[in-house]
Amino acid sequence: MFLGVNTLSLDTKGRLAIPVKYRKELGADGSSLVVTVNPRDRCLWLYPEREWLPVVQKVSRLSSFKPEHKNLQRLLIGYAEEVQLDGQGRILLSKSLRDYAGMSKQVALVGQGFKFEIWDADAWFKGQEEWLEAFRNPESGLSEELANLAL
Repeated sequence: MFLGVNTLSLDTKGRLAIPVKYRKELGADGSSLVVTVNPRDRCLWLYPEREWLPVVQKVSRLSSFKPEHKNLQRLLIGYAEEVQLDGQGRILLSKSLRDYAGMSKQVALVGQGFKFEIWDADAWFKGQEEWLEAFRNPESGLSEELANLAL
């Protein structure tokens, strides 16, 4: 399970060194990873291949005659790139993916259970303040699921 927030640096080629504690589960054994765009936020999603396969199957099966389905397929599958950890535990984030997420040198690797989000660090910290404020605001209108969630 992927947990926590790690602030990391991209090198000049766009490579991201994955923290050692996640490498084994992410594919240090040679298995593939998939990086794609988050269609709602300007960040990237990083999936181990075993977690990506059910996602791509579900999205692929949506009717392409509905515009919202086709748009999701175009973004999520269209931007998806298979990557592998190199010998130093790095993955290469392509220029198109970095551009989509507006990434500079500093990024935030954010655990989301079975995948990671990869954010430009400034965007992550700005978003974090907005999200916290939304939870503090009693008028934010929590969904029924959140209102009933016992943590």
